[in-house]
Amino acid sequence: MRLAVLSDIHGNLEAYTAVLADIDQAGADQIALLGDIVGYGPDPEACVALTRELGLPSVMGNHELGMCRRQELAWFNPTARRSLEQNMALISQQSLEWLATLPVYLVLDCCRLVHGAPPDSPRTYYFELDRKEILRRMGLIDEPLCLVGHSHELAMAHLPATGGLERLNLKQGMHRLKAGDRYLINAGAVGQPRDGDKRAKYVIVDREEGTLEVRCVEYDARATVEKIRRLGLPQFNADRLL
Repeated sequence: MRLAVLSDIHGNLEAYTAVLADIDQAGADQIALLGDIVGYGPDPEACVALTRELGLPSVMGNHELGMCRRQELAWFNPTARRSLEQNMALISQQSLEWLATLPVYLVLDCCRLVHGAPPDSPRTYYFELDRKEILRRMGLIDEPLCLVGHSHELAMAHLPATGGLERLNLKQGMHRLKAGDRYLINAGAVGQPRDGDKRAKYVIVDREEGTLEVRCVEYDARATVEKIRRLGLPQFNADRLL
């Protein structure tokens, strides 16, 4: 099965629709989301509505957690908190109720999907995990592959069957996944990349072929930026897209 995995859409409808169009061209048997559909961007309602319309499974991100449980807002930095509070005014009660039902993890085709870190953390960042902690957390799950988002970056930890751990940065293109080995994959961001490349990012896992493909997609970022400015969202959110 070819599984397309998207993370951190963050209300960026232009990036989201561009990625979905790219998936149509690339071909995927299933699409799944790693959370943070909302937050930062100008179109949280449209992004949630599109996700629901397409029936795409998603886990809960830290921004969904903050939106559904107001006491969690204290965890966010001031810019993220202000953005999320403004997003709350842009989203329907029906969408909010749907976000509250999202699970903290999913398992699809022997892949564990979680927003932050295994086994089920929406908050923990991949880059916070040292070698010992990665080995500990991967030891808590049965799946050979775990895909996470949250950091808005592309990276991978490779755990060979023979032991040890290798950390790698991921770039656009095809990467080999060795049968019997285990992998913790940070899948980048659709709506607000932070890896120096402003294109929308997502990955396709093909378990049968043993491959991980990183795909980068151009989109109309200026249209998103104009919406951010028009709605009075933090300018920092716009600057990050250009």
